[in-house]
Amino acid sequence: MKERLIALQVYSVRDAAEADFAGTMRKVKEMGYDGVELAGTYGMTAVEAKKILDEVGLELVSAHVPMDQLEDDAVLDDYAATGLKHIAIPWLTGPKTKEELDAAIARIRSVGERCKARGMQLLYHNHDFEFEKIDGRYILDAYYAEIPSDLLQTELDVCWVNVGGEKPPVYVRKYSGRAPIVHLKDFSGQKSENMYGLIGTDGKKEEASGKFEFRPVGYGLQDVPSIIAAADDAGSAWFVVEQDMPSMGRTPMECAQMSIRYLRSFL
Repeated sequence: MKERLIALQVYSVRDAAEADFAGTMRKVKEMGYDGVELAGTYGMTAVEAKKILDEVGLELVSAHVPMDQLEDDAVLDDYAATGLKHIAIPWLTGPKTKEELDAAIARIRSVGERCKARGMQLLYHNHDFEFEKIDGRYILDAYYAEIPSDLLQTELDVCWVNVGGEKPPVYVRKYSGRAPIVHLKDFSGQKSENMYGLIGTDGKKEEASGKFEFRPVGYGLQDVPSIIAAADDAGSAWFVVEQDMPSMGRTPMECAQMSIRYLRSFL
């Protein structure tokens, strides 16, 4: 049976990581995670963060780096010095016109070339707004159609794929051979105004109101086993658990523990 490697996106436990990066990473390892995906380096260089991860026994799978930082040679060189193989655009505000789309494609392509020159593969981490169409084509599909796979691969976030109106297993299989890392994210409720501005409120109140809420993996609406099967078919090597905000009355660390316990129950 194929080994499934599971990492935690550190953004999920960002406050704890900010307060005590090494201690938090030790706890993540003890939970049963194989690696992490960084979203910032908490006042350290990437090389310094990687040293801590090596000491703890967690693999640095990838890193989310804002687009403006990806265009900084010093930042790229720091990540490349860790031996990092995958580096991801976490967010790029969606273009609205064909001209803006062409400009975004050119910008991503340029970053992909600079990452490739340093031995790193650029990924794109989607949200739901890339499922808007320009000239009859999803923005996300346009990125992958116009930029070759050696310069850009997918990091499909299955929560946002679902919210964007597509079935995650179908969409993951669509990019077979181009999906090295899949973001496992669960949710409850429906697409709403609070998706990007969630604050810590009582889980029962949000559930009762039907508002959108991030959930530990396996505790929401996603058909996780079907997504896992699709990722296997697509050739994915890593699953990254991400929960943008805690829920169900649990802390971020407790939510991370719930996700890995659920996944390890059948992986």
